[in-house]
Amino acid sequence: MAVVTRFAPSPTGMLHIGGVRTALFCWLYARRHGGKFILRVEDTDRERSTDEAVRVILEGMSWLGLDADEGPYYQTQRFDRYRAVIAQWLAEGKAYRCYCTKEELEQLRAEQMARKEKPRYDGRWRDRTDSRPGVEPVIRFKNPLEGEVVVEDYVHGRVTFKNSELDDLVIARGDGTPTYNFCVVVDDADMGVTHVIRGDDHLNNTPRQMNMLAALGAKIPAYAHVPMILGPDGAKLSKRHGAVSVLQYEEDGYLPDALLNYLVRLGWSHGDQEIFTRAEMIAAFDIADVNKSASA
Repeated sequence: MAVVTRFAPSPTGMLHIGGVRTALFCWLYARRHGGKFILRVEDTDRERSTDEAVRVILEGMSWLGLDADEGPYYQTQRFDRYRAVIAQWLAEGKAYRCYCTKEELEQLRAEQMARKEKPRYDGRWRDRTDSRPGVEPVIRFKNPLEGEVVVEDYVHGRVTFKNSELDDLVIARGDGTPTYNFCVVVDDADMGVTHVIRGDDHLNNTPRQMNMLAALGAKIPAYAHVPMILGPDGAKLSKRHGAVSVLQYEEDGYLPDALLNYLVRLGWSHGDQEIFTRAEMIAAFDIADVNKSASA
């Protein structure tokens, strides 16, 4: 099986070293296995996505020499494909229109919180065929009600989720815009992604995405959820910790290979070796050797 990885940043903020390390791990794994590395820009959040953030992603990847075999693909250029899948799922009964108002959902959440229950959508429109005039419905995926999803993660090992704890995910908003988790699934299936390497803040998305991949009839990829890079306060690294755009390192005179050597050893090691050429990185890197613990 040919290995296909992807780096899929959202251009809602500047690419910093946390994202670069994820890109590096994806690139190394593909290169080691003679596979394909895809760059995909996940820009469905049109309100927060910026052209400047896209520029930083493209120029940063180029400066670091993390060359993609395909892409960049842009999710906003694939809306017709997403709409086609949604129409197909509605016809097949794999998705449904939900006419709940914002007020109804807020009341449902408040009632569940008062009962000390985990807030989740209760599926009240799951089997209804009527509609509400004047209300633009969202489209929800019909998640299985029974059974469980088992994620065999390269980093975290076996992680099990009960379907009864997963609600019916919104896959299209009231204005018809497809949502992040849904687009990821369609893209990974269409692009033949075999190994998803990403931050472990996405681990809870994985069972929902696996169920949607199954609904598509797609092969489930292997997953590796790598730990976050943390700031001094133990929180995820962000701008408030002084995290800067990757291009700032170029402006400050850092060499690309020096930055990559630093990043590859955040959560991964190979004996006592501290300095690697790119060829040595590719030959030695194995995603299964990445630590579970976050790096600071």
